Amino acid sequence: MADILRYEDFAPHVGKSFRFEGWHGTLRLASAEQGRERGNPAVTRDPFILIFHGPRGDVLPQGLYTATVEDGARLDFYVMPIHTVAPDRQEYQAVFS
Repeated sequence: MADILRYEDFAPHVGKSFRFEGWHGTLRLASAEQGRERGNPAVTRDPFILIFHGPRGDVLPQGLYTATVEDGARLDFYVMPIHTVAPDRQEYQAVFS
């Protein structure tokens, strides 16, 4: 995808599964949160953060991936595992600023 990704590209996919090319598992988009700079005309896009949930112990390495949403949408973005307190899952984040 050549366009700049925005919060609106992901918000409809909260709760859906994402499959990442080159990895056998899937992650569920748990949340999409807009940042504080919303509406600032000096920034290219309003910042936002995505949080994904995946299985514990089977970690997707951080990197740039093409992800396919369960409805067929394809998006390219950088995702990374983050420290996760919950014992039943691994969490990941993608930060867009």
